[in-house]
Amino acid sequence: MENTENTNAAVNADAATPEINPGHKAGFVNIVGNPNVGKSTLMNDLVGERISIITNKAQTTRHRIMGIVNTPDYQIVYSDTPGVLKPKYRLQESMLEFSEGALTDADVLLYVTDVVEDPEKNSDYLDRVAKEKIPVLLVINKVDLLKGNEQLEELIARWKTRLPNSEIFPTSATEHFNVDNLKARIVELLPVAAPYFGKDALTDKPARFFVTEIVREKLLQNYDKEIPYSTEVVVEKFDEKEGAIHIMAVIYVERDSQKGIIIGKGGEKIKKVGIEARHDIETFFGKKVYLEIFVKVEKDWRNRENKLKAFGYID
Repeated sequence: MENTENTNAAVNADAATPEINPGHKAGFVNIVGNPNVGKSTLMNDLVGERISIITNKAQTTRHRIMGIVNTPDYQIVYSDTPGVLKPKYRLQESMLEFSEGALTDADVLLYVTDVVEDPEKNSDYLDRVAKEKIPVLLVINKVDLLKGNEQLEELIARWKTRLPNSEIFPTSATEHFNVDNLKARIVELLPVAAPYFGKDALTDKPARFFVTEIVREKLLQNYDKEIPYSTEVVVEKFDEKEGAIHIMAVIYVERDSQKGIIIGKGGEKIKKVGIEARHDIETFFGKKVYLEIFVKVEKDWRNRENKLKAFGYID
């Protein structure tokens, strides 16, 4: 992707917009649903790039992340959102606001569930989805885990009762099953419009954001229980040269004891996180990366308004 540090990767189309094909389509497709149903995996498959981080833990996505697909005939602006949940602290309230906001500005809504989820989970949010006037595509993900068509037919019937106005797409994002048909239907539903972003844009996020997400992914993969959820990553230095990038990142935790766990005995744990993160960052940017990681304590940051603003969770 384009990795200019001082500007967002997405550039507003108002600036020097090239001639657009007659009948060009463009629209916002927002991906919503409960945690751990595969929204981020689906987003990456639809975009064709690794935009959202993926782990087997719930609540992996904290921000609303756009991934943009461009052809001469259309522009699809996908938004991956945090899983819908009942907030326990101020950070989760902000995450829920991202998910609720996705119901207000979409041209097409993708509600993602999977083959094991109860259709009544977070029923209040689902009731709002059922009242939507825009097209709703219900994606039943992970159908590769089912044993036969009978189970799938039962699932479709249950969900058709719950979201009667939706179109249902059984999929497996990990296996790329039925994703092309889903994307074709999205293109059909897009309104005729000029592109909202430059036709070379891949996302609305700056380069630093993807560094923080990659480091946070490694924290989720390498630590258990509450530890990764208590962390936030901030890139304090992103110095890009022609052939390499020098990055300095800080991992914030809420307690001194968590700092010790993150670092590990003799620094082994944090070293492992750094090695894995550097590898993925180099792949992402296509350049050599020098990565320094530090750990600092910022007590109870998940409930502090000023810190949530500083970390980009509150405007």
